[in-house]
Amino acid sequence: MKARIWETDLENGIPESIYKYRVMSVKHLQELQSDFETLDAEGKVSTNSVFRSYIHQQQHHLPESLPNAKSVIVMAVFTPLMTIDFHYQGKTHEILLSHYYNDGITEDQLKTTILNRIVGDNKYGVENAKMHVLLKRLAVRTGLGKYGRNNICYVDGMGSFLTLFAFFTDFSFDEDNWQEVELMNSCSNCKVCLKQCPTGSISEDNFVLDIERCIPLYNEVPGEFPDWINPDSHNALMGCLRCQLPCPANGEALTMAQKLDSVSEDETEKILSGTFDDALSNSISEKTRMFPPEHASYFLPVIARNLRMLIHS
Repeated sequence: MKARIWETDLENGIPESIYKYRVMSVKHLQELQSDFETLDAEGKVSTNSVFRSYIHQQQHHLPESLPNAKSVIVMAVFTPLMTIDFHYQGKTHEILLSHYYNDGITEDQLKTTILNRIVGDNKYGVENAKMHVLLKRLAVRTGLGKYGRNNICYVDGMGSFLTLFAFFTDFSFDEDNWQEVELMNSCSNCKVCLKQCPTGSISEDNFVLDIERCIPLYNEVPGEFPDWINPDSHNALMGCLRCQLPCPANGEALTMAQKLDSVSEDETEKILSGTFDDALSNSISEKTRMFPPEHASYFLPVIARNLRMLIHS
């Protein structure tokens, strides 16, 4: 198994073929904050405690570590769909795995890419903006991506299979990308995702998802699934791809799906039975790339629960 999906190095950064970016002035941070506050005031942002834990620290302001930042750079890195074979009772179960795996790209490599190829001068500061901005909204507001009807961010050439990053820099760009939120043109007469969503999370009348009916909110974390989720609704080791697989905007990206190392009969049996040990933790960590071995006690029970649904449904 390769150590990385992409061949990268600290000197040159990540390949230009797998990322796209846009830049904007930090003067728009307050407008981003207003976007969120308006939606929240209208009751369109879920109050679910798990969902809120994902966004509670994201307030749009300059970081203390770079108070003189002038620009924000938002990057989309192509994260291809992965499949992984679990062997169990003489059968091979090909399981889908979306963006929950580690592609090997580091923050240092992203910073190197920015300084060498985007800013063009490594004397400037670059600070991760992850905890300060809502990445999806930032990507759409800068024109890097557009919303799908399923409220997911799509980027040309990547579809929805991407990972978003944002960085502050004290470099001032001549360009300042800022625009109104846009829906993909292909969504105007298409309702595929709405029809495919097994829980009714996507609505024709309300553009914002009913996040409390979205499967990833429940299968990303430990605990029992709500009774209203049909076992047959699950289709990925973590997250949900029901609305993305049939989406016409993902046609190109799906042709570039890749496969991870397979999981043996013995390992699958141990996962399903909850028989976890260090050897299993290390192996599944390496094969799925979903967690470091020291976090196995959290992730393996989640993977086991989800895998039981997928294999036994």
